[in-house]
Amino acid sequence: MQHGPAVRRRKLGAELRELRSWAGLTSGEAARLVGWHQSKVSRIETGTSGVKPADVRLLLDAYGVTDSQLRELLMVLAGAEDSGGRHHWWHAYRGVLPPTYRDFISLESQAGAMRTLETTVVPGLLQTPEYARAVTRAAVEGLPEDRLDTLVEVRLARQDVLRADPPLRLSAVLDEAVLRREVGGPGVMARQLERLVEAARLPQVRLQVLPFAAGAHIGVTGPFVIFSFSSTSDLDVVVLDHLTSSLYLERKEDLQAYTEAFDALQIHALSPEDSLDFIAGTAAGA
Repeated sequence: MQHGPAVRRRKLGAELRELRSWAGLTSGEAARLVGWHQSKVSRIETGTSGVKPADVRLLLDAYGVTDSQLRELLMVLAGAEDSGGRHHWWHAYRGVLPPTYRDFISLESQAGAMRTLETTVVPGLLQTPEYARAVTRAAVEGLPEDRLDTLVEVRLARQDVLRADPPLRLSAVLDEAVLRREVGGPGVMARQLERLVEAARLPQVRLQVLPFAAGAHIGVTGPFVIFSFSSTSDLDVVVLDHLTSSLYLERKEDLQAYTEAFDALQIHALSPEDSLDFIAGTAAGA
């Protein structure tokens, strides 16, 4: 388990190492092609040091990588903006957001798909402003009003990934407790449930409810997020949130275990159609 920045460095380094191998180059030969010392290539490939986007571009050119989608993804991992220019929007909030949250947003902005199990609250990408405010206020006691405003603003800005071209594909399994927990009062919760009904009808969103009647399930250990990337599955990562930090799992065994767990949750959950009816029914009774 690694913190986010280390995971991204390691994944970027592993991908560059594989591309170098495909190009039939040793690390020493690659270093000579770009005018570096071999130790710099080794540090980049092992993820022990950061790498600038310009350096990644040099290596990709040296390795003859022409896949534009892969090039862009690796450049973004190194800190460059994506082709839509939206990658760095959260840097304006650098003084407010902790590093782990910034890294989560970075992964979210780059991913092609996101699978999430939520057991307590509505996923951030689907929260209304009022719900987001209530959740943030409860999570961080004594938060000044201006900082609360900023964090809600960031939460809402993150939702742009669902409207991007192409949009992030979101698959979410929500425990019934998410729908039953009255966050912010009856009015706020009613509007939030209506928002979920609207979201469930979007083509890029798949919502499923795991009802209490399903009993104990593999997700009782807690919520998780799986980020998947269009260009290569080697960059996929699992994120586990804790009270003071987030953990990022990148091993293939971990990815397989959480992918299988999510698949099992989808099987035990209501179908998307039945889930839509369930949410609408809960909203009607709220």
